[in-house]
Amino acid sequence: MKSITSFVKSLSLVCAAFLFVVGSFCVSVSPAAAETFTVKMGADNSMLSFVPAKISVKPGDTVKWVINKVPPHNVVFDGSSIPGGDKAVATALSHKKLEMTPGSSFEIMIPADAQPGEYSYYCEPHRGAGMVGKVIVGG
Repeated sequence: MKSITSFVKSLSLVCAAFLFVVGSFCVSVSPAAAETFTVKMGADNSMLSFVPAKISVKPGDTVKWVINKVPPHNVVFDGSSIPGGDKAVATALSHKKLEMTPGSSFEIMIPADAQPGEYSYYCEPHRGAGMVGKVIVGG
């Protein structure tokens, strides 16, 4: 009887260890991590543009805008071009404060529930000079 009890305990420990190892594989597989994309405000050659002018992101990703050349700059999303035409989304994504200092930056996270499509934005002081960009949100 003592050997059966010992055998059952050993078998239980082996099963528990096996389940622990298999379970740890499931836990250690991480979901796709959100990424951060950088957009320069003002090209290196001092042109009034966003570099790159178009980026592709997924919901949950972050876009970091960095003041590069020819400030002041800001980022205003165009409510009429937001998928679904939701002006509240455009307002929430926009950074209307004018940034002046080269090297300074701000970040905007793309909401997890963002609709797929093209989100157009511009720099208010330089929109007439063609300083516009697009964030393309994929599913």
